[in-house]
Amino acid sequence: MPLVELVRIPNGAEAELLRGRIESAGVHAVCFDAGMNIAESVGLMIPVRIMVLDEDLDEARALLAEFEDPGNGLAPGALDR
Repeated sequence: MPLVELVRIPNGAEAELLRGRIESAGVHAVCFDAGMNIAESVGLMIPVRIMVLDEDLDEARALLAEFEDPGNGLAPGALDR
């Protein structure tokens, strides 16, 4: 059960919010490198990676597409890859 990268997000708080939304839909997800971008400008160099199980990747991608739909409450461009 290897972990694979779903998306990279420069803002650690937004990454944790997205991870929570993914988990609330029943897909286990973790944030990698969340502690690496503590300084405000470092996020562009070291984005937070949201990781999911390999077998959950397709479902997580479908959730991500649903979350990116207008009117979902996320900031425009928050999930740009």
